[in-house]
Amino acid sequence: MPSDSPLPDMEKLTEKIRIWARELGFQAMGVSKAEVPERDVEHLKQWLAKSFHGDMGYMAQHLALRANPAELHPGALRVLSFRMDYLPAETETVKLLGEPEKAYVSRYALGRDYHKLIRKRLTQLGKQIEAEVGEHGFRAFVDSAPIMERPIAQQAGLGWMGKHSLIINRQAGSFFFLGELFTNLPLPVDEPYETNHCGRCTSCMDKCPTGAIVAPYQVDARRCISYLTIENKGSIPEELRPLMGNRIYGCDDCQLVCPWNRFTKSTKESDFQPRHNLDASDLVDLFNWTEEQFLERTAGSPIRRAGYESWLRNIAVALGNAPFCDDVISALNSRLNSPSKLVKEHVSWALHQHLTD
Repeated sequence: MPSDSPLPDMEKLTEKIRIWARELGFQAMGVSKAEVPERDVEHLKQWLAKSFHGDMGYMAQHLALRANPAELHPGALRVLSFRMDYLPAETETVKLLGEPEKAYVSRYALGRDYHKLIRKRLTQLGKQIEAEVGEHGFRAFVDSAPIMERPIAQQAGLGWMGKHSLIINRQAGSFFFLGELFTNLPLPVDEPYETNHCGRCTSCMDKCPTGAIVAPYQVDARRCISYLTIENKGSIPEELRPLMGNRIYGCDDCQLVCPWNRFTKSTKESDFQPRHNLDASDLVDLFNWTEEQFLERTAGSPIRRAGYESWLRNIAVALGNAPFCDDVISALNSRLNSPSKLVKEHVSWALHQHLTD
Protein backbone atom coordinates (compact mmCIF):
# COMPACT_ATOMS: atom_id res chain seq x y z
CA MET A 1 0.00 0.00 0.00
CA PRO A 2 1.53 3.41 -0.91
CA SER A 3 2.50 5.58 2.05
CA ASP A 4 -0.12 8.20 1.13
CA SER A 5 -2.97 5.67 0.98
CA PRO A 6 -5.68 6.03 3.62
CA LEU A 7 -5.37 3.74 6.62
CA PRO A 8 -7.75 0.78 6.78
CA ASP A 9 -10.43 0.33 9.42
CA MET A 10 -8.36 0.02 12.62
CA GLU A 11 -10.88 -2.16 14.46
CA LYS A 12 -11.03 -4.67 11.62
CA LEU A 13 -7.24 -4.61 11.33
CA THR A 14 -6.87 -5.29 15.07
CA GLU A 15 -9.10 -8.35 14.81
CA LYS A 16 -7.04 -9.60 11.88
CA ILE A 17 -3.88 -9.13 13.94
CA ARG A 18 -5.40 -11.15 16.79
CA ILE A 19 -6.10 -14.00 14.36
CA TRP A 20 -2.59 -13.86 12.91
CA ALA A 21 -1.14 -13.83 16.42
CA ARG A 22 -3.05 -17.00 17.35
CA GLU A 23 -1.83 -18.63 14.14
CA LEU A 24 1.73 -17.80 15.23
CA GLY A 25 1.28 -19.53 18.57
CA PHE A 26 0.28 -16.67 20.88
CA GLN A 27 -2.62 -17.35 23.21
CA ALA A 28 -3.68 -13.71 23.69
CA MET A 29 -2.99 -10.18 22.53
CA GLY A 30 -3.86 -6.82 24.01
CA VAL A 31 -3.37 -3.24 22.80
CA SER A 32 -2.39 -0.27 24.95
CA LYS A 33 -1.05 3.23 24.47
CA ALA A 34 2.75 3.52 24.50
CA GLU A 35 2.60 4.75 28.09
CA VAL A 36 3.15 3.47 31.62
CA PRO A 37 0.91 4.63 34.50
CA GLU A 38 2.69 6.94 36.93
CA ARG A 39 1.79 4.62 39.84
CA ASP A 40 3.87 1.85 38.28
CA VAL A 41 6.83 4.15 37.69
CA GLU A 42 6.65 5.26 41.33
CA HIS A 43 6.44 1.63 42.46
CA LEU A 44 9.65 0.89 40.53
CA LYS A 45 11.42 3.89 42.06
CA GLN A 46 10.50 2.77 45.58
CA TRP A 47 11.65 -0.79 44.82
CA LEU A 48 15.00 0.49 43.61
CA ALA A 49 15.35 2.81 46.62
CA LYS A 50 15.13 -0.24 48.89
CA SER A 51 17.93 -1.93 46.87
CA PHE A 52 15.60 -4.86 46.18
CA HIS A 53 17.22 -5.20 42.74
CA GLY A 54 20.47 -6.48 44.27
CA ASP A 55 23.28 -6.56 41.71
CA MET A 56 20.92 -6.03 38.77
CA GLY A 57 22.27 -2.56 38.10
CA TYR A 58 20.55 -2.44 34.73
CA MET A 59 17.21 -2.14 36.53
CA ALA A 60 18.25 1.31 37.76
CA GLN A 61 19.44 2.43 34.35
CA HIS A 62 17.35 4.19 31.68
CA LEU A 63 14.56 5.01 34.12
CA ALA A 64 13.34 7.72 31.75
CA LEU A 65 12.90 5.14 28.98
CA ARG A 66 11.05 2.78 31.31
CA ALA A 67 8.70 5.60 32.23
CA ASN A 68 8.27 6.71 28.60
CA PRO A 69 8.27 3.60 26.39
CA ALA A 70 7.27 5.57 23.28
CA GLU A 71 10.84 6.89 23.18
CA LEU A 72 12.12 3.38 22.40
CA HIS A 73 10.59 3.53 18.94
CA PRO A 74 10.10 6.79 17.05
CA GLY A 75 6.48 7.48 16.32
CA ALA A 76 5.19 4.65 18.51
CA LEU A 77 1.49 5.08 19.25
CA ARG A 78 0.57 1.63 20.53
CA VAL A 79 2.12 -1.36 22.23
CA LEU A 80 0.77 -4.78 21.32
CA SER A 81 1.36 -7.16 24.24
CA PHE A 82 1.33 -10.90 23.66
CA ARG A 83 1.00 -13.96 25.89
CA MET A 84 2.61 -17.28 25.09
CA ASP A 85 2.06 -20.19 27.49
CA TYR A 86 5.15 -22.24 28.32
CA LEU A 87 4.34 -24.92 30.91
CA PRO A 88 5.30 -28.32 29.46
CA ALA A 89 2.77 -31.14 29.73
CA GLU A 90 3.29 -34.02 32.14
CA THR A 91 6.26 -32.66 34.07
CA GLU A 92 6.37 -33.92 37.67
CA THR A 93 6.70 -30.39 38.99
CA VAL A 94 5.56 -30.57 42.61
CA LYS A 95 6.69 -34.17 43.04
CA LEU A 96 10.21 -33.25 41.95
CA LEU A 97 10.55 -30.71 44.77
CA GLY A 98 9.98 -33.57 47.18
CA GLU A 99 12.81 -35.65 45.70
CA PRO A 100 15.94 -33.94 47.08
CA GLU A 101 18.35 -36.10 45.07
CA LYS A 102 16.79 -34.75 41.85
CA ALA A 103 17.47 -31.34 40.28
CA TYR A 104 14.70 -28.79 39.99
CA VAL A 105 14.94 -26.42 37.01
CA SER A 106 12.36 -23.68 36.61
CA ARG A 107 9.73 -24.81 34.12
CA TYR A 108 10.36 -21.93 31.74
CA ALA A 109 13.99 -23.05 31.27
CA LEU A 110 13.46 -26.74 30.45
CA GLY A 111 13.33 -26.19 26.69
CA ARG A 112 14.79 -23.73 24.24
CA ASP A 113 15.33 -20.07 25.00
CA TYR A 114 12.09 -18.19 24.48
CA HIS A 115 13.70 -14.88 23.52
CA LYS A 116 14.63 -15.79 19.96
CA LEU A 117 11.46 -17.80 19.34
CA ILE A 118 9.08 -15.05 20.42
CA ARG A 119 11.06 -12.23 18.80
CA LYS A 120 11.07 -14.13 15.51
CA ARG A 121 7.30 -14.65 15.68
CA LEU A 122 6.68 -10.99 16.56
CA THR A 123 8.90 -9.81 13.71
CA GLN A 124 7.00 -12.13 11.39
CA LEU A 125 3.73 -10.63 12.63
CA GLY A 126 5.02 -7.11 12.07
CA LYS A 127 5.87 -7.96 8.46
CA GLN A 128 2.44 -9.54 8.03
CA ILE A 129 0.83 -6.30 9.21
CA GLU A 130 2.95 -4.30 6.78
CA ALA A 131 1.96 -6.62 3.94
CA GLU A 132 -1.63 -5.64 4.76
CA VAL A 133 -1.27 -1.88 5.27
CA GLY A 134 2.14 -0.90 3.90
CA GLU A 135 5.15 0.31 5.83
CA HIS A 136 4.14 1.87 9.11
CA GLY A 137 7.03 1.22 11.50
CA PHE A 138 7.20 -1.52 14.10
CA ARG A 139 9.69 -2.98 16.54
CA ALA A 140 9.61 -6.24 18.50
CA PHE A 141 10.84 -6.61 22.09
CA VAL A 142 11.33 -9.66 24.32
CA ASP A 143 13.28 -8.69 27.46
CA SER A 144 15.57 -6.79 25.10
CA ALA A 145 15.07 -3.20 26.24
CA PRO A 146 14.17 -1.22 29.38
CA ILE A 147 10.45 -1.91 29.14
CA MET A 148 8.06 -2.27 32.06
CA GLU A 149 6.33 -5.13 30.32
CA ARG A 150 4.11 -6.23 33.21
CA PRO A 151 2.41 -2.86 33.78
CA ILE A 152 2.07 -2.54 29.99
CA ALA A 153 0.51 -6.02 29.78
CA GLN A 154 -1.93 -5.03 32.50
CA GLN A 155 -2.82 -1.87 30.57
CA ALA A 156 -3.42 -4.09 27.54
CA GLY A 157 -5.90 -6.19 29.51
CA LEU A 158 -3.85 -9.40 29.69
CA GLY A 159 -4.22 -9.77 33.46
CA TRP A 160 -3.45 -8.24 36.83
CA MET A 161 -0.30 -7.99 38.89
CA GLY A 162 -0.21 -10.72 41.52
CA LYS A 163 1.32 -10.33 44.97
CA HIS A 164 4.37 -12.19 43.64
CA SER A 165 4.71 -9.38 41.02
CA LEU A 166 3.87 -11.61 38.03
CA ILE A 167 0.92 -11.06 35.71
CA ILE A 168 -1.97 -13.45 36.36
CA ASN A 169 -4.71 -14.24 33.88
CA ARG A 170 -8.01 -15.73 35.10
CA GLN A 171 -8.14 -18.26 32.28
CA ALA A 172 -4.44 -19.12 32.12
CA GLY A 173 -2.74 -18.52 35.47
CA SER A 174 0.78 -17.10 35.24
CA PHE A 175 2.98 -19.67 33.46
CA PHE A 176 3.43 -17.59 30.31
CA PHE A 177 5.92 -15.35 28.55
CA LEU A 178 5.26 -11.78 27.48
CA GLY A 179 6.43 -10.03 24.31
CA GLU A 180 5.74 -6.62 22.81
CA LEU A 181 5.34 -5.16 19.34
CA PHE A 182 5.58 -1.37 19.17
CA THR A 183 3.63 0.09 16.26
CA ASN A 184 2.94 3.48 14.75
CA LEU A 185 -0.61 2.47 13.83
CA PRO A 186 -3.45 4.11 15.83
CA LEU A 187 -5.11 0.81 16.74
CA PRO A 188 -8.01 0.87 19.24
CA VAL A 189 -6.79 0.15 22.77
CA ASP A 190 -8.15 -2.55 25.07
CA GLU A 191 -9.52 -1.92 28.53
CA PRO A 192 -6.85 -2.08 31.23
CA TYR A 193 -7.21 -4.96 33.69
CA GLU A 194 -7.95 -2.96 36.82
CA THR A 195 -9.56 -5.71 38.95
CA ASN A 196 -7.22 -7.60 41.29
CA HIS A 197 -8.44 -11.13 41.99
CA CYS A 198 -5.82 -12.08 44.61
CA GLY A 199 -8.14 -11.02 47.40
CA ARG A 200 -6.89 -12.05 50.84
CA CYS A 201 -4.82 -14.91 49.47
CA THR A 202 -1.16 -14.80 50.54
CA SER A 203 -0.10 -18.27 49.40
CA CYS A 204 2.77 -16.99 47.28
CA MET A 205 4.12 -14.96 50.18
CA ASP A 206 3.67 -17.74 52.73
CA LYS A 207 5.24 -20.47 50.60
CA CYS A 208 8.26 -18.60 49.21
CA PRO A 209 11.17 -20.79 50.43
CA THR A 210 13.40 -17.83 51.29
CA GLY A 211 10.79 -15.25 52.25
CA ALA A 212 11.64 -13.09 49.24
CA ILE A 213 8.11 -11.67 48.87
CA VAL A 214 8.51 -9.28 51.78
CA ALA A 215 5.14 -7.57 51.25
CA PRO A 216 2.35 -7.76 48.68
CA TYR A 217 3.83 -6.79 45.27
CA GLN A 218 7.28 -6.37 46.85
CA VAL A 219 9.94 -8.96 45.94
CA ASP A 220 13.40 -8.56 47.45
CA ALA A 221 15.47 -10.08 44.65
CA ARG A 222 18.40 -10.54 47.02
CA ARG A 223 16.46 -13.34 48.71
CA CYS A 224 14.79 -14.75 45.59
CA ILE A 225 16.09 -18.13 44.42
CA SER A 226 15.69 -17.12 40.78
CA TYR A 227 17.98 -14.16 41.38
CA LEU A 228 20.42 -16.16 43.51
CA THR A 229 20.83 -18.94 40.95
CA ILE A 230 20.79 -16.86 37.74
CA GLU A 231 21.50 -13.15 38.13
CA ASN A 232 23.82 -13.39 41.12
CA LYS A 233 27.37 -14.24 40.05
CA GLY A 234 28.91 -14.27 43.52
CA SER A 235 28.57 -16.26 46.70
CA ILE A 236 25.09 -17.31 47.83
CA PRO A 237 24.44 -16.13 51.41
CA GLU A 238 24.97 -19.07 53.76
CA GLU A 239 21.75 -18.51 55.65
CA LEU A 240 19.76 -18.93 52.42
CA ARG A 241 21.51 -22.06 51.11
CA PRO A 242 19.58 -24.62 53.22
CA LEU A 243 16.32 -22.97 52.12
CA MET A 244 17.04 -23.52 48.43
CA GLY A 245 16.51 -27.29 48.56
CA ASN A 246 17.12 -28.87 45.16
CA ARG A 247 16.34 -25.76 43.09
CA ILE A 248 19.38 -25.29 40.84
CA TYR A 249 18.07 -22.82 38.25
CA GLY A 250 15.18 -20.54 39.09
CA CYS A 251 12.19 -21.24 41.31
CA ASP A 252 8.47 -21.67 40.65
CA ASP A 253 7.09 -22.02 44.17
CA CYS A 254 5.15 -18.76 44.18
CA GLN A 255 3.40 -19.86 41.00
CA LEU A 256 2.90 -23.49 41.99
CA VAL A 257 0.87 -22.51 45.06
CA CYS A 258 -1.18 -19.83 43.30
CA PRO A 259 -4.82 -20.97 43.09
CA TRP A 260 -5.21 -19.36 39.67
CA ASN A 261 -2.68 -21.73 38.15
CA ARG A 262 -5.18 -24.55 38.30
CA PHE A 263 -6.34 -23.01 35.01
CA THR A 264 -2.90 -23.24 33.39
CA LYS A 265 -2.91 -24.84 29.95
CA SER A 266 -0.01 -26.96 28.75
CA THR A 267 2.05 -25.44 25.96
CA LYS A 268 1.81 -26.79 22.44
CA GLU A 269 5.23 -25.38 21.52
CA SER A 270 7.67 -28.21 20.86
CA ASP A 271 10.59 -25.87 21.63
CA PHE A 272 9.37 -25.49 25.21
CA GLN A 273 9.39 -29.25 25.89
CA PRO A 274 12.15 -30.53 28.22
CA ARG A 275 15.54 -31.22 26.69
CA HIS A 276 18.37 -33.49 27.92
CA ASN A 277 16.10 -34.97 30.61
CA LEU A 278 16.31 -31.74 32.62
CA ASP A 279 12.88 -32.36 34.10
CA ALA A 280 14.02 -35.55 35.85
CA SER A 281 17.82 -35.46 36.25
CA ASP A 282 19.82 -36.53 39.30
CA LEU A 283 21.89 -33.77 40.89
CA VAL A 284 25.01 -35.94 40.78
CA ASP A 285 24.66 -36.52 37.04
CA LEU A 286 24.39 -32.79 36.31
CA PHE A 287 27.24 -31.97 38.69
CA ASN A 288 29.47 -34.34 36.75
CA TRP A 289 28.97 -32.49 33.46
CA THR A 290 32.21 -31.14 32.05
CA GLU A 291 32.24 -27.57 30.80
CA GLU A 292 32.12 -28.90 27.24
CA GLN A 293 29.04 -30.96 28.08
CA PHE A 294 27.43 -27.97 29.76
CA LEU A 295 28.01 -25.77 26.72
CA GLU A 296 26.78 -28.45 24.34
CA ARG A 297 23.64 -29.34 26.31
CA THR A 298 22.65 -25.78 27.11
CA ALA A 299 23.07 -24.50 23.55
CA GLY A 300 19.92 -22.54 22.73
CA SER A 301 18.80 -22.78 26.37
CA PRO A 302 18.22 -19.95 28.88
CA ILE A 303 20.42 -21.94 31.30
CA ARG A 304 23.49 -20.93 29.30
CA ARG A 305 23.02 -17.45 30.74
CA ALA A 306 24.04 -18.58 34.23
CA GLY A 307 27.37 -19.96 33.05
CA TYR A 308 29.21 -23.12 34.04
CA GLU A 309 30.68 -21.75 37.26
CA SER A 310 27.27 -20.70 38.62
CA TRP A 311 25.81 -24.01 37.43
CA LEU A 312 28.31 -25.93 39.60
CA ARG A 313 27.83 -23.49 42.49
CA ASN A 314 24.06 -23.99 42.42
CA ILE A 315 24.26 -27.77 42.24
CA ALA A 316 26.83 -27.87 45.04
CA VAL A 317 24.30 -26.12 47.30
CA ALA A 318 21.60 -28.60 46.27
CA LEU A 319 23.95 -31.52 46.97
CA GLY A 320 24.58 -30.05 50.42
CA ASN A 321 20.82 -30.20 50.96
CA ALA A 322 20.47 -33.73 49.51
CA PRO A 323 20.36 -36.91 51.60
CA PHE A 324 23.74 -38.33 52.56
CA CYS A 325 25.02 -41.04 50.23
CA ASP A 326 28.37 -42.16 48.83
CA ASP A 327 27.60 -40.82 45.35
CA VAL A 328 26.89 -37.33 46.71
CA ILE A 329 30.07 -37.25 48.78
CA SER A 330 32.14 -38.61 45.90
CA ALA A 331 30.75 -36.01 43.50
CA LEU A 332 31.46 -33.16 45.92
CA ASN A 333 34.97 -34.40 46.63
CA SER A 334 35.67 -34.50 42.89
CA ARG A 335 35.16 -30.71 42.76
CA LEU A 336 36.89 -29.83 46.03
CA ASN A 337 40.01 -28.70 44.16
CA SER A 338 38.12 -26.81 41.48
CA PRO A 339 40.10 -23.92 39.96
CA SER A 340 37.06 -21.74 40.78
CA LYS A 341 37.16 -20.26 44.30
CA LEU A 342 33.40 -19.81 44.07
CA VAL A 343 32.79 -23.49 43.35
CA LYS A 344 35.27 -24.58 46.03
CA GLU A 345 33.55 -22.42 48.63
CA HIS A 346 30.12 -23.94 47.96
CA VAL A 347 31.47 -27.48 47.68
CA SER A 348 33.19 -27.10 51.06
CA TRP A 349 29.96 -25.83 52.57
CA ALA A 350 28.05 -28.79 51.11
CA LEU A 351 30.52 -31.32 52.48
CA HIS A 352 30.36 -29.64 55.86
CA GLN A 353 26.58 -30.01 55.84
CA HIS A 354 26.97 -33.77 55.55
CA LEU A 355 29.80 -34.03 58.04
CA THR A 356 27.76 -32.23 60.71
CA ASP A 357 24.50 -34.16 60.13
